[in-house]
Amino acid sequence: MTKPVILTGDRTTGPLHIGHYAGSLKSRLEMQDSHEQFLLLADTQALTDNANDPDKVRRSVLEVALDYLAVGIDPAKSTICLQSHLPALAELSMLYLNFVTVARLERNPTIKDEIRARGFGRDIPAGFLCYPAAQAADITGFRATVVPVGEDQAPLIEQTNEIVRRVNAVAGQSVLPEARAVIPKAGRLPGIDGKAKMSKSGGNAIALSASPDQIAAAVRAMFTDPGHLRVSDPGRVEGNVVFTYLDAFDEDHTEVAALKEQYQRGGLGDGVIKRRLDGVLQALIGPIRDRRAELARDPGYVLDVIRQGTEVARARTQDTHRALVQALGLFRL
Repeated sequence: MTKPVILTGDRTTGPLHIGHYAGSLKSRLEMQDSHEQFLLLADTQALTDNANDPDKVRRSVLEVALDYLAVGIDPAKSTICLQSHLPALAELSMLYLNFVTVARLERNPTIKDEIRARGFGRDIPAGFLCYPAAQAADITGFRATVVPVGEDQAPLIEQTNEIVRRVNAVAGQSVLPEARAVIPKAGRLPGIDGKAKMSKSGGNAIALSASPDQIAAAVRAMFTDPGHLRVSDPGRVEGNVVFTYLDAFDEDHTEVAALKEQYQRGGLGDGVIKRRLDGVLQALIGPIRDRRAELARDPGYVLDVIRQGTEVARARTQDTHRALVQALGLFRL
């Protein structure tokens, strides 16, 4: 039986953090046995807002690949590949730009939010604005039907399917499949400051390679309830980053629910819940950090994984491009 195809990936702008783990890495681990999975090291996409620092993008390719392998992605089950070395994706991106308008790109909620967050105004890099078409190329290039994404990324999958339907209509046949977004239960994690999403550039993230001291310091600094001044005071769990992270990472949901009730009644200090979270995160990150350090001692192995995966991905994406060109009746020599 043919397995469903998953495409997922990350921008190569630095090591991954626990927000990535909660957001989609955990789903990727669970699905790599039941699906044909491709993980895209999105270095071309990373350049859309990092063109002034290509060295960071280059260095981060191995960093992200190390994180994939360290969390348990098995290259015998999942294909890790490099976006910039898949020319068919660039060709599909250019093709799809003819099937979408600038106005529609600008209306995409994800793009609007990211433009606002980065303060681009009207000085938007063209590559960044056109990202929905490029992502459509990534997804359809692998003929993926399942895409694990955060809730904020769901509009990009919707726009991918719009492009797919338009291309199929012009071709007069279902040459491209539509994709379904899989949104993790944990949702989008806030940063440790509670003010924005966790991000590498925002300085409010906990890396999957964080040391014990770094984890402890991050937990101590976490936003809780500013009105919870004394242990006896009733506290709020809504917007309390510590409880948000406990919901995402603590597997003893019954105990977390009991802690919430006690915190809301009063009689539970922030130090208690922070110590519990510190223990949970140390147990999660410690083995990942150790595996990562071991893998980093053999960069040749990591490069071989990327090379071999990219060869597999190149054949898949070129087949898709060839089939689409033929279906559309474009001129071929």
